[in-house]
Amino acid sequence: MGELREGKKLVVFLAVDIGGTFTDLIAFDDKSGRFYQAKSLTTPRNHVDGIIDCIKKTDLDPGTINQLVHGSTTAINTLIERKGAKVGLIVTRGTRDVYAIGRGNRPEAYNLFFHRPKPLVPRHLTVEVNERLLASGEVREKLDVASVKAACDVLAKAGCDAVAVCFLHSYANPEHEQEAGKIVEAALPKAYVSLSHQILREYREYERTSTTVVNAYIGPVVGGYVRNLQSRLESIGFKGELAIMQSNGGVMAPATAIGRPVTMMESGPVGGIIAAAEIGRALGYNNVVSFDMGGTTAKASLVRDGEATMSEGYYVGGYASGHPVMTPVVDVVEVGAGGGSIASIDEVGALKVGPQSSGAEPGPVCYGRGGTEPTITDANVVLGRIGANDFLGGEMALDRAAATKQMEDRIAKPLKISTDEAARAIVQIAIAKMSLAVREVSVEKGYDPRDFVLVASGGGGPPHAVAIARELFIPTVIVPRFPGHFSALGMLMADERHDLVRTYLAELGVADFDRIRTTAADMIEEAYRLLGRRDGVNCQILFDLRYVGQEFTLPVPVTPEQLAKSDRKAIRQSFDDLHEQRYAHHATDEMVELINIRLVALGQRSKLALPEMAKEGTLAPRETRKVVFDKGGAVDCPVYDRLKLKPGDKVKGPAVVSEYASTTLIHPEDSFSVANTGELIITVGQAK
Repeated sequence: MGELREGKKLVVFLAVDIGGTFTDLIAFDDKSGRFYQAKSLTTPRNHVDGIIDCIKKTDLDPGTINQLVHGSTTAINTLIERKGAKVGLIVTRGTRDVYAIGRGNRPEAYNLFFHRPKPLVPRHLTVEVNERLLASGEVREKLDVASVKAACDVLAKAGCDAVAVCFLHSYANPEHEQEAGKIVEAALPKAYVSLSHQILREYREYERTSTTVVNAYIGPVVGGYVRNLQSRLESIGFKGELAIMQSNGGVMAPATAIGRPVTMMESGPVGGIIAAAEIGRALGYNNVVSFDMGGTTAKASLVRDGEATMSEGYYVGGYASGHPVMTPVVDVVEVGAGGGSIASIDEVGALKVGPQSSGAEPGPVCYGRGGTEPTITDANVVLGRIGANDFLGGEMALDRAAATKQMEDRIAKPLKISTDEAARAIVQIAIAKMSLAVREVSVEKGYDPRDFVLVASGGGGPPHAVAIARELFIPTVIVPRFPGHFSALGMLMADERHDLVRTYLAELGVADFDRIRTTAADMIEEAYRLLGRRDGVNCQILFDLRYVGQEFTLPVPVTPEQLAKSDRKAIRQSFDDLHEQRYAHHATDEMVELINIRLVALGQRSKLALPEMAKEGTLAPRETRKVVFDKGGAVDCPVYDRLKLKPGDKVKGPAVVSEYASTTLIHPEDSFSVANTGELIITVGQAK
């Protein structure tokens, strides 16, 4: 696992996840078998400062770190906050308005205030050049070099920091884009250049253009961030391997991240989903709902048969008016309900929770950093569910009195209810919102939540998980070790991954399998180049198939044997079976057409295995404190120190389990046992 550098064996594996409120670090020393964990308030002005702060808190020698995996919100925040580069777009003559027009659908037909996504490139910075390819890749009109140079002059005079090049049908033949890219780099040597065939080789001109433009828009900011991170880490003595988390659940090299930053839009949340799948498999549960509640949002995702559910694209900023990004991403449903989500009373006197968040600055009222608006965290502190002296292992004492005062003044008095009732109402509204997210990834996708277990993570996941499970009749909740650092932990479990796609449109019955095999071989070679190795690489080919007349496709895995034998019948049968499973019907008499060939390449990395815990010790609560549950008043509730729990321990509710970065709430109807590797297995009592 480690490697020799300057005579020293590097034995520490470390991951850092930057969230809206906290920056989380977890590390594992392979030599001693010891885990390290740290949290630091996120530093919005320079996220790298928070990373360095966390490393210093662990007292680890940076020179012993073998691998550092990093997930960041830098890419998505740059786009959402529209703080990216000034981008110019070079396109085929006649296609200047494709990006601005987009799609003609109106997702919210009766919304009088609906607005289309605002392009990241204005029309005057979209420049046409003379060239034309056919959908087959055949050249109809050669690239006019003079027109490309003229386009560069326009963009240079406009002061563009980045340039996106997206030619018609370049997914089929990238030669014109490659030639144009060289001209642009020579004419604008300081500009960040994105060529569409390097980002996405798939048809649909609008989505391909949008993805390329987004990549160019965030490229300079993300590139600067990654370079700054590398430099700062080197300055403190880090000599190991830096890897960046991707939206698809894999990791990539920093150079790849700089060239394709669009692939790291959701790099933070997916780590927890990968870890949930790994923990579920280890405990014998292949069907898992991953639930992660952080400081700003709560996220839910489905793991079925041990694999995270994937989507081949999504809209950053929402489907109605967001920017389409057609890169593979772990399918996540996100709601504005985090620990820092603000509770308020609206203009008609109704209690609302979120989506506005207090963030890291000033944070919830109880943080004592200037916050004045009650949040979900404040509500839990008022109810005694989070101990004022337990937060971050006592590193950060919480001001319960201040939280109670603001809860009373801003919520309880206007609603003419008690402070405890106000706090309980805030939590109940948050539970309802988060339950909808879990419902969306399960019930609305045709899956029965009762067939799944809920893996709760994030600092806010364990206090709320049982209530969510009860809403949806989920019988078992798992609280993993280090739940407050779970996304970071998942990054240590992720393989290196690259997803490639090539559009090839043909009816399956007459498709040219010689061409398909050649294309697949070329994609595999490209994956080897991206991974920088051939050993330990697993490649999976998938066909995007649909019935003729359908708009959207289903990805169907194709085995090497089926590909080698051109086994159309077996591939067709797999598609029919998948269509039946997904939509409860299939049409054996309809023709099936192939749209895209996909490749998923996994470069296997050393997997982190959680060691079993010591089996000695006496089960006893650390203290007793008043806690308000969903019914009745405050009750005397035993508080257990999680570090002192041992495998086989069993506890009936009510109870609180306290640890460094989170608190698990066990309701009176529930009970839990401790697994050999330390997970809390909660049996949910009465269903709602």
